[in-house]
Amino acid sequence: MPKDILLDGNDLAIVGGDFAVGESSAQHQELLLLSNKGEWKENPMRGVGVIRFVETGDKTGLAREIASEFSRDGMKIAKIEINIPDVEIDAEYEY
Repeated sequence: MPKDILLDGNDLAIVGGDFAVGESSAQHQELLLLSNKGEWKENPMRGVGVIRFVETGDKTGLAREIASEFSRDGMKIAKIEINIPDVEIDAEYEY
């Protein structure tokens, strides 16, 4: 399980006056889903851009993009279920 600095919405989570650190798999998955390509300077080709697929109703394209991005990030995907606007993913990081 990856550990990282945690977010509280769009802000850094602070606990006891310091950055909160903890298990971050769900946070990484959410960021990958919500990010559009070009938003990460260090990795401009990363991100699913889920909103674009939800707006067009493209379930197949969304499933393909999720599988590609999650695999590239080191996750093994057990299940992707898409019933727009709901998306359910069962994926874990491989070590």
